[in-house]
Amino acid sequence: MVAESSTQGTSRGARPNDVRAVRLDEIDHVLLAQLTRDARTPNNALADLAGIAPSTCLARVRALVEKGVIRGFHADIDPAALGRDLEAMISVRLRADARPHMAQFAERMSATPEVLDVYFIAGADDYLLHVAMRDTGALRDFVLDHLSARPEVAATETILIFEHIRPRSGR
Repeated sequence: MVAESSTQGTSRGARPNDVRAVRLDEIDHVLLAQLTRDARTPNNALADLAGIAPSTCLARVRALVEKGVIRGFHADIDPAALGRDLEAMISVRLRADARPHMAQFAERMSATPEVLDVYFIAGADDYLLHVAMRDTGALRDFVLDHLSARPEVAATETILIFEHIRPRSGR
């Protein structure tokens, strides 16, 4: 679970910080790989790893943040520690006549505490929600009360997550 909110992505067009044109060199890749592994790496250690001066390292990391390459520094909290032992992915298909309200749907879901991530996807469905719940009863209630009961929702499909396995190294 991410401990801070972010303003990444929009429902249409280019992302607010469109990073496709940003050129990254080898040093940027070293910095990003290490920060992906451990966002709390001290600047001096990061500079040593990249073979640059600490002041240069700090300036580079700040530039990566300003350009939108680094979207934030997060605490990755285990939902089970918050009493949410059950995780699931829920695909949501909106009704065809609800297309003008897609952004509002995404914002509403993003503001829901049980929703960890909202993905706007291609295919038969429109959204994929990663949720963490107390138990199956809470999951059922969420699907019935927050999704199926909404007039813009045409269909949902819930997939339980047995285990969330993360890559060990930077991506």
